[in-house]
Order: sequence, then C-alpha cells, then structure tokens
Amino acid sequence: MFSAAFYQTAPVMALCASLGAVPLIALSRRHPNLREFWTFAAAGLKFSMVLLLAGWVLAGNVVEVTLIQVLPELAIRFKVDAFGIVFALVSSFLWIVAAAYTIGYMRGLSEHAQTRFFICFALALCAAIGVAFSGNLLTLYLFYEMLSLSTYPLVAHHQDKEGRGGARKYLTFLLGGSVGLVLPAMIILFTLGGNLAFADNIHTGIIPAGTGDTLVTCLFFAFLFGFAKNGVMPMHAWLPGAMVAPTPVSALLHAVAVVKVGVFCTTRVMLYVFGINVMEALNLGIMAAYIVSFTIVTASIIAMTRDNLKSRLAYSTISQLSYIILGVALLTPAAVQGGIIHIVNHAFAKITLFFCAGAIYVATRRKKISEMGGLGRVMPFTFGAFALASLSMIGAPPVGGFITKWYLLKGALDAGQAAIILVLVASTMLNIVYFAPVTFQAFFGRVPDGETRDTGIREAPLIMVVPIMAAAVLSLLTGIFPGVMMQFVRMVIP
Repeated sequence: MFSAAFYQTAPVMALCASLGAVPLIALSRRHPNLREFWTFAAAGLKFSMVLLLAGWVLAGNVVEVTLIQVLPELAIRFKVDAFGIVFALVSSFLWIVAAAYTIGYMRGLSEHAQTRFFICFALALCAAIGVAFSGNLLTLYLFYEMLSLSTYPLVAHHQDKEGRGGARKYLTFLLGGSVGLVLPAMIILFTLGGNLAFADNIHTGIIPAGTGDTLVTCLFFAFLFGFAKNGVMPMHAWLPGAMVAPTPVSALLHAVAVVKVGVFCTTRVMLYVFGINVMEALNLGIMAAYIVSFTIVTASIIAMTRDNLKSRLAYSTISQLSYIILGVALLTPAAVQGGIIHIVNHAFAKITLFFCAGAIYVATRRKKISEMGGLGRVMPFTFGAFALASLSMIGAPPVGGFITKWYLLKGALDAGQAAIILVLVASTMLNIVYFAPVTFQAFFGRVPDGETRDTGIREAPLIMVVPIMAAAVLSLLTGIFPGVMMQFVRMVIP
C-alpha cells in the first residue's frame, strides 16, 4: 500500500505526532475542547503510524533509521522490530483510551493546571514510543531519561507537600538508577566493543568475546537494577510514593508508559545486548529469575496489608512487572513468550483497575477498600470491570492474564525450575487474597455505619465509564483471542 521509503519515515512521524501536539495544546489552554481535540488527534495519528508499521513488520520487514550521527560508531537510531511493535501498539492505543478517561477525571474534580497535565502526558507518550523504537542503547537511554523528566510534573501535580515529596523520591530513584548504574555500564560496554547497537540475534548479543565473567555479571546487574522503572526490589520504593499523583497519572505510570518502559528496557538489554548464550553460560538468567521471584512474592504479601486501593494496586504492579522479567530470565521459548505477552495483558488489566479506582474516587471521594461496602450495587459497571481485570491479574481464564500464567508455567517446566513453579502458584494464591476482597466488599459487603443503602452515589461520568468498559473488554479479548498479539511475540522467539 505504501512505499518502503514511507515506512522509513513512519517511526519519526509517530514521535512527531506527540511532539507536534505540545505547542498546539499550550496555545489552546483557554479553550479546553480544542486542547483536548489536539490530544485526541495526536493520539490517533500516533496509533495509525504504529499500526501501519505493525503490518510492515508482520510481513517480515524491519525498519532502521539513523536520525543523528553523534560519532562515527554511535548514532541516535531507530529500529522497528516485532519486540518494539508489541510495546508500541499497546502504549499508543491506550493513550487514546486514557485521554478520554482523563478528560472526565480532570473536569470532574476541577483539577488545576490541566494544560500542563496534557502537555506532559503527550511528552511521556513520545518518550515511550522512542524507547519502543530505539535501535541502540544510546537512543533508548535518551528517551528513558526524557520519560523520567516529563512525568515528574505529573507526579508532583497537586503541588502540595505530599506531592512534592513523592515526586522527589520518584526522580531520585529513577535518575539515581539510570545515571549511577545504566550510564556507567553503557560507557564500559562501548569501551569494550565500540558498539551499542542491539543485536539482530537474541542468542548472540553484543558482548565482546573474551570479556571477563565477573565484568559481564556486574554489567548485567547494573542494567537490571539501574532501570529502576521496572520496580525490581529494592529499587521499587518510588512506585508506591508516586501514588500521590492523580489517578490518570497512576494509570500512565502503572499500565501504559513508565513501568512498561522499565521492563521493556530490561528485557531488551537481556535479549539483545547480553543474549541467551551468554546468560545461560554465566547463569545470569537463573540469578535474575530468583531475584524477581522474591519481588513477586514480597510485593504480593505487602499488597494484602494495604487498605488504600491505589496503594494495593501499586504493590500489585511491582509484583506483576516481575512476571515479565521472570519469563525472559528463564530463557526457554515458552517462558520468554509469556513474559513478553504480559506487557500486553498487564497493560489492559492494570489500566482498567486504576481507571476504576479513579472513578470510585470521583463518584464517592473514597480511597479505602474498607469504605467500599455496597458500592458495587450502585456502581455495577465500575466494579464489574474491576472484577474482570482482577481475574486477569490472578490469571484466571478466559481473561488475558491466563495466557501469561500458562506460558510462564510451561516455560518453567521446560527449564526444570520447580522452585519457580512454586513461586507462580504461590503468587496466584496471593493475587486471589488481595484482589477478591475488593470485589466481595463492593457487591456483598455491608454499607458503612451511619449510611443508608440509598446514598445518592451513582456511576462516575459516562466519559470515564466508557473507557473503563473498553479497557476491561480488551482485557477479556486478549485472553479469548491471544493470537492477535502472539504473532508478534513469536517473531521474537519462535
């Protein structure tokens, strides 16, 4: 349909869709409807470009574009492959859904600084697509940092003591990890081999032959912990603190951009910098698998103790992110596929859960699970969507999370890792323990003392409920029709 030359420009057009929206949103600050039109127009254009690139990649093509040649051996470079397309499709599509929800939330609460909010939202999605399409570590690093800086004002949005404190912690962990660990590791890697480009072969990587085992191991863990957006303990502490942000930001952080960029960067480096052969030879995969298994179980236990709904969801995110890294770390085809597809399954389910938390707050001003008795009977759509997304997080069929658990369990069996199988089973039980009470309390719990059944509470505005239902349905469809996204995942590792 389009020429090969068009596809060479499409990655840049996808990025420029967000960047171009920034001045238009700023100039429309006195006209909210026009400001939000530009947001939707940019989101639609971005998704269209990504969708076209997805078809091109599915046909067996890879797009490579050099934007700026920094040094003879180093450039800002884009590479659109199957792995990047998985993340790009999810993040660009969910920007459209999140934009609709955000309008209802921000207007419903009469939030201040809405223009700044939409500007930062657009910059964050630009950075996310830049990470997805990065062709080397330098490009990935630059867009990773752009995302950290563009989301800082979103975390600090309320501009109160709590907001500023959460934002400082957010930036301290993210920049501390990237500048203190990732940047030195990149410099050492470039010094060793003169190359930061991602390998075409996930088995070989780009680590130069003859590099000492100890140095390779140190570099590996510098990347694992340096990409602190991935939430691996102990670099996870920023994530619960960032919950002071408005709920649309929490959804952006936990489902669409920030944490997904963290696990995407981590797994991209594992597969395309170190490679399966090196990771197997030095047992790096198994070591990483046990580290993230600790995160999975510990974060789930902490989630059980949280009464604040957003806090419980935050610790759930920390746990669920590590499923992605765990799958790739096991290095078997089924496990790697399970890890990558969880980028998709977690995104749709978790954005639904945070959307629900925001809708509950807009309609009731309630944040604690203990205060939600009977709300499911007056907000059936919101809590019905929450129940469906919870099933995905648990891994129950037919929702998307079941596909993740199926592939991870098969991959752990193929790897002969009985302990990892026990972790997956235990974490599933813990998921039930901290998710099921929310739904039960809402539909079958007692109305709080001092309230009557008819509190006057109803569903949040329609502009919020529709995105909630759309995200929940998509979470269901990813379980019923997993082959749509699995065709890209299988191109990464058959």
